Amino acid sequence: MRLKVGCCGYPIAMRKYFQTFCLVEVQSTFYNLPRLSTAEGWRKIAPEGFEFTMKAWQVVTHPVESLSWRRTRLQVRESDKDKYGLLRPTEENLAAWNETMLVSKVLGCRICVVQTPPSFGFSEENVQGVKDFFRSARRDVLVAWEPRGTWAEHELETGRLCRELALIHVVDFLRRRPSFVQDIAYVRLHGLNPREYDYEYRYTESDLSELLNKLHSLEPNVSEAYVLFNNVAMLEDAQRFVRMARGSDFRV
Repeated sequence: MRLKVGCCGYPIAMRKYFQTFCLVEVQSTFYNLPRLSTAEGWRKIAPEGFEFTMKAWQVVTHPVESLSWRRTRLQVRESDKDKYGLLRPTEENLAAWNETMLVSKVLGCRICVVQTPPSFGFSEENVQGVKDFFRSARRDVLVAWEPRGTWAEHELETGRLCRELALIHVVDFLRRRPSFVQDIAYVRLHGLNPREYDYEYRYTESDLSELLNKLHSLEPNVSEAYVLFNNVAMLEDAQRFVRMARGSDFRV
């Protein structure tokens, strides 16, 4: 299996990051999409072979009432608020998705991460909503879906949905196994301890060793695994994990 390791966002200056890792998940695109010329600039200064993945624009995934919407520049009329977010297959939401796809194309992304909020939990209505959206949305990249909330309690249904729609099921692999895996795995690490997302957590050597063992368990179904650290200490933790993986039989 080949491992691709990086961070969710830049914990150090971009140019220095390019010298340290070969992969980044761009986080700023969740809040506001950059101008295409800005994305072109990022692509140009990145070295050959460097890979970008990106997080989908929150306009597509999160309701207007979400606190994170305060950071977006998009102005939405009161009468249009129910046309955005929560993977609604509306003209407005699909247009926002198309803008996301344009940025991903400029960056040369292979994968776009779609993170849905806990408020978009498992229900028959939301299962149908996911189907309706992704059957309508253009696919310029592979889509990696990180469903938050009660989806974790419905592994079988989540796996069926990912299989049917050709979605990569994104999980924190130190907490749970993906409900569906085929060829490519995408892991986002948000820290441990009782809280579901503990960004202050620093991974121990034992944690990282366990992660390697869990990744091994995906073989032979998975040939590539993306491993993205998303905690305060992600720079140091990702570097330690790369060193550990290079000492194993993974290709890094």
